[in-house]
Amino acid sequence: MKKAFLLIGVLALALGITYLVLHKSSSSTGTPEVKEAPLAVSSKSSAFNRSFAQVMNSYYRLAEIFKTADTAQITQAALGLKKAVDSIRFDQFKADSSVTLTAVSVAQSVDGEILGLISEKSMEQKKREFNLITEDLYSLIRVVRYDGGVIYHMRCTTAFADSSEAYWLSSSNQIVNPYLDKNYKLPDNSEVSDSLRFSVPVGE
Repeated sequence: MKKAFLLIGVLALALGITYLVLHKSSSSTGTPEVKEAPLAVSSKSSAFNRSFAQVMNSYYRLAEIFKTADTAQITQAALGLKKAVDSIRFDQFKADSSVTLTAVSVAQSVDGEILGLISEKSMEQKKREFNLITEDLYSLIRVVRYDGGVIYHMRCTTAFADSSEAYWLSSSNQIVNPYLDKNYKLPDNSEVSDSLRFSVPVGE
């Protein structure tokens, strides 16, 4: 009889240990499966989206003004873009801290290039700065995964006097090249090089 009780006790103990081990294993392996990557969560509030939309609208305005080759208007449009970039609501950007730091750093680069554009005297150099602004802003859009609409990354094959290429951003896939002024007579071989369309996260 004692042996029977002893056997039952050993079996009960074994079952208890097995349950605890399996329960702990299930708990520890379950967490990584439901944890989302930093950019998979809803990381943008309506305040952030509004502030970033203002950046894009200001950028499009600057691109439009470039075709006039009016340096005074270009400067004013560039100042408007700088104000918009400085006003991005990163305090409402609910992403991983490393992503936020990267976004802030890239935004500061955009700021620096805008100041460079304003300080340049010739249209050729202003265009080169505009190209740098474009590429930094393009990077920023990808970092924050801005989902306010489709953004086209356009390529101008002969933007500068040395016939080197440059880029601009557009909300349309129609070619309206800011690097070529309204008096340009040759065919424009510009093209869409890429497009960005980040979907709104579920529950946004």
